[in-house]
Amino acid sequence: MTTDIHAYLADLEDIPGTRVYTAARARQGYWMNQFAMSLMQAENRERFKADERAYLDAWPLSEEQKQALLDRDYNRCLDLGGNIYFLAKLFSTDGLSFLQAVGTMTGMRPEEYQAMMVAGGRSPQGVRSIREKR
Repeated sequence: MTTDIHAYLADLEDIPGTRVYTAARARQGYWMNQFAMSLMQAENRERFKADERAYLDAWPLSEEQKQALLDRDYNRCLDLGGNIYFLAKLFSTDGLSFLQAVGTMTGMRPEEYQAMMVAGGRSPQGVRSIREKR
């Protein structure tokens, strides 16, 4: 059985509300994720908090990636190659728990998001395809 890799990867982009971390996303977000990992060091967190734009300008990021980071638009960061586990370093730098940060990505209050996840996550019923929704 031969699989068309391009069709397979296109199908991964058709999952509503989900960004699959593919090799293409990893390449696109490499420097964004390296920036996030730099925040593991206290001196880097302090430099970032003192002047976020200057700190980001030191990294080879696209302007769109920089703006998404400055805006704390985590969904856009994911679209631009960010990895949620690397971006957690930014959440933490801002004093947010993973639950609080991810809750903002869903439009839910942290308590609502937590209750949904404890109850088993999102229902598998409903829109299963972005293309089919149109």
